[in-house]
Amino acid sequence: MSVKVRFAPSPTGKLHVGNVRTALVNWLFAKGQGGSFVLRIDDTDLARSTPEFEQGIEDDLTWLGLTWDERYNQSKRFDRYEEAAARLKASGRLYPAYETADELDRRRKVQLSRGLPPIYDRAALDLTDAQKAAYEAEGRRPHWRFKLEGKRVAWEDLARGHAEVDTASMSDPVLIREDGLFLYTLPSVVDDIDMAITHIIRGEDHVTNTGAQIEIFEALGATVPGFAHMPLLVGADGAALSKRLGSLSISDMRDQGYEPIAITSHLGRIGTSDPLEVASSVQALGETFAFTKMGRSPARYDTADLDRLNAQALHVMDYASAQPRLQALDADLGETFWSVVRGNLNKFADVVEMAKVVRGPIQPVVEDAAFIETAAGLLPEVIDETAWSAWTNAVKAETGAKGKALFMPLRLALTGQAHGPDMAALAPLIGRETIQRRLKGEAA
Repeated sequence: MSVKVRFAPSPTGKLHVGNVRTALVNWLFAKGQGGSFVLRIDDTDLARSTPEFEQGIEDDLTWLGLTWDERYNQSKRFDRYEEAAARLKASGRLYPAYETADELDRRRKVQLSRGLPPIYDRAALDLTDAQKAAYEAEGRRPHWRFKLEGKRVAWEDLARGHAEVDTASMSDPVLIREDGLFLYTLPSVVDDIDMAITHIIRGEDHVTNTGAQIEIFEALGATVPGFAHMPLLVGADGAALSKRLGSLSISDMRDQGYEPIAITSHLGRIGTSDPLEVASSVQALGETFAFTKMGRSPARYDTADLDRLNAQALHVMDYASAQPRLQALDADLGETFWSVVRGNLNKFADVVEMAKVVRGPIQPVVEDAAFIETAAGLLPEVIDETAWSAWTNAVKAETGAKGKALFMPLRLALTGQAHGPDMAALAPLIGRETIQRRLKGEAA
């Protein structure tokens, strides 16, 4: 059986690291086994869904390299959901209930006060046709509940191992609201059936829902897919990440200069036994992905790890990949320049400052004018890859300076910065004329 998975985001907001991790793990699992990845836009809430958010989802996934094999909009499939609902109504598994939200809340409070679990009491199943008609005459419209069988539903979870849910401990879930809007569950099951989804991969906060969904699959006479429920993300401090997800949207991270492979390597490997290193590609991540590597503890999302991976991705980026972006930033000074400076980049945009150091003008920092004047008199005639060593040895012999006292004044005078690329490689890029001017304290 060929693996087929789906990612079904709602276009009511931006993608953040939490739901992108779900998309990524689905993609890695499918592609690692030669399967297919379905993008299914959950836009059944027509009032809150927007074309802008839908486009943003596509843009973010494309930027991350998570391309899809099939794409659907749930808003174009209402007829299929109506057909499934009619089947469930005809079989007695979907029934109308007329309680208001306030009435249900009062019942829950009474149950809790009596030490009982706050489970729906199925009072709607005892309504007569006359009582239903009376409610309708009042202007009430029913919401529709799925009648659970009240049994232990078991499955072998790819991430958690053997799992069981007792549907007797659950309220019959509402599948259709009073206004006729389908809630998530029924469209999701119908689509999974129609699209032949083989595995449903999501966060462990959906474990309880799985019991009810398996019963709906069975009620519709469908094969039940496999499931994997991943541990959720937490912050570096172990606290829930959910409240901070708004600041962790993929579009914002792109604007902040993070590389897509750093994001996918981070999200694909935290919480697993794989080393937290940047992958050569998202395809390579898929080749090594396995649920058996995934731990049971929450995965810690630490921005410091992401920053490290981002720098790592830049340090190994070849010139061919970098060149279009260098040109866009007016910082393409050639392949040698890139090979010299890339090891000092944390974000790609840092290269602009590196280009300025080479091309100028910068304001040199001269703290000891006499020392720099002496060094200027010893500057080699030819600035090549051997010049820096020869020059610093000559300055050392003349002044007695060594270590940081020797190298730091020269770096500050030539670059205006205390840190940066290897000076032996950088000096030939700057050139002798510019070096001479900077040693005189001139902006060059």
